[in-house]
Parts: sequence; C-alpha cells; structure tokens
Amino acid sequence: MYVDFNRRTVKNIPKYAPAQFYVDNVLPRIKEKKIMSIKPFVDRLGYDNVPMKINRLRCRVNYHALKFLPGIEEMADKLATRMRNRTGNVNPYMALHLRFEKGMVGLSFCDFAGTREEKAMMAEYRQKQWPRRFKNGSHLWSLALEKRKEGRCPLEPGEIGFILRAMGYTKETQIYVASGQVYGGNNRMAPLRNMFPNLVTKEDLASKEEIEHFKKHVTSLAALDFLVCLKSDVFVMTHGGNFAKLIIGFRRYMGRHRLKSIKPDKGLMSKFFGDPYMPWATFVEDVMITHQTRTGLPEATFPHYDLWENPLSHCMCRA
Repeated sequence: MYVDFNRRTVKNIPKYAPAQFYVDNVLPRIKEKKIMSIKPFVDRLGYDNVPMKINRLRCRVNYHALKFLPGIEEMADKLATRMRNRTGNVNPYMALHLRFEKGMVGLSFCDFAGTREEKAMMAEYRQKQWPRRFKNGSHLWSLALEKRKEGRCPLEPGEIGFILRAMGYTKETQIYVASGQVYGGNNRMAPLRNMFPNLVTKEDLASKEEIEHFKKHVTSLAALDFLVCLKSDVFVMTHGGNFAKLIIGFRRYMGRHRLKSIKPDKGLMSKFFGDPYMPWATFVEDVMITHQTRTGLPEATFPHYDLWENPLSHCMCRA
C-alpha cells in the first residue's frame, strides 16, 4: 500500500484487509485530508470477523449515503422510460448484463466456439497479456474444460439466449443490454439477436448528443447501465463481477427482490449444452427446475459471502 500525499489517494489496499488495517493506515490520512480516495475502488474490507456495527455502517453508506449525480439519474430515468414505451404501450423490460468483452474472454482462459484463426488470435492475445499463466499453452485445454464444468466461464450470447427461451421468454421480450464491446461483434451476437430481436443498448435509446456528454468518463456510462438495470422488471447476469453483484444486492435491499434477478447456474448449463442428444423438452424442464431458487430472493449471509450481493443478514435484519 502507498499514499499519494498530493492527490489524497490510497492505493493498493490488500484484498480483504481486516478492519484494523484501515484504522492504522487509512484513518490517519482521512483525519488529515478529510476526504480520501481508495484505489482500486472495489470492496477491500474482509467480511468475516468484522464488528456488526461496521458492517451496518457499510450498508448505510452503500444503500443510502452514496448518490449518483443528478444528470446521471435524469438520463437513466429517460432511458428506462423509453425502454418501457418502445412499443407505444407501457411494457416491462429485461436488463441483460452481458460479460463477453475481449478482456473478459481472454482472462477467463476458457474455450469458446470460433474459427481456427479466432482461436489463434486469442491465444496470441492471452500470451501477450498474461504470459505467466499462458506459459506454452499446452495445459490450457484441460484447464478450460475443468473451468466450464465448474461454471467459471462466461456465458456466450447464444447460450444465454437458449436459457431465456427455455424459461419461457418469447421473441417479443424487450431486452436492454448492458455490455462493453462484445468479443466477436455482430457474428457473436447473431444467435441471441435471432432469438430476441428487441435487443437495445443505451446508444440505441439515446440521441448522439445526449450520450456524448457521458462518454467523457467511462464510469458515467457504466452508471447509466447500472441504473437502467436496477429499474428493470427482470435482471439477468451472465458472469460474476462487482457490477452484477451490486445490482442484485440493491434489488434485494430495496424490495426489488419481488422482481426477478436471474443468476444462471453455469455449471449445470455447461452439462446440458454438452449433451447434443438432449431433447428440447428435457432441456426446458431442467432449466426451469434448476432456476426455481435462483431468482434473487434474499438469503442468509454465510462466511466468505459477499454482502453486497446478499445484504440480508448484515443490512436487512434488526436482530
């Protein structure tokens, strides 16, 4: 860890540092500067053996104190309203957080469908970005199979499309896509778009002039996606990460758990997708049964569990 004394920044906080670490290293700087920035801005305080009063304070800060800028709130409200009125009537909409950017695909070290040229380019990209993990690449195929079986690979756009259709969502479903640039572009998105033609992004809903102001800061664009997802009738995540966890946690805390937040069981899904002889009716039944309890209802918090995704025990219980 080190402190930038001029810019009021504390950097490289150890992951899951205990509360005492902040008391010893961060609190003195806050007392001196009044306001400090912690980078990278992710949850770095451990979850276990943290006093309840500190966890309750985290809840109040996360769900009540922190606010988005008025301009971001207003634009997000406009986008959500436009989503509901796309067909001329007030309709529900689904928000899909699609994690299939090039960096995510590369970092996952999973294997995905594609041409030999695509696979060779991805191997070259991984070797350049993560040389220690890549080594000579010979061990990656068995590792990729293991990770997919364990549900640690991002779902491809086409895969999430099959899951949603199996759940009963029709091609008329209005879907807001929160995503960076999808790896593989239009070709990779084609199966999902064929199943659900009413896919839109913030760039589709807003004018060029409206969105230009927010392009100055990538975090502002992410904030718009966050709020539109938060306001959706159904939220679907395709891979882990702080963005999706925070949305599910917010929806649970604010009572939006009555609206679905779907977290696909990627381990079981990989098993289903790997069986070319499975009838569609069997696949539908398995998907429905598997996801009966994966709709975003609050659950008791257990050790090593992320309270931002599931705030029940620390933030929602009085006892």
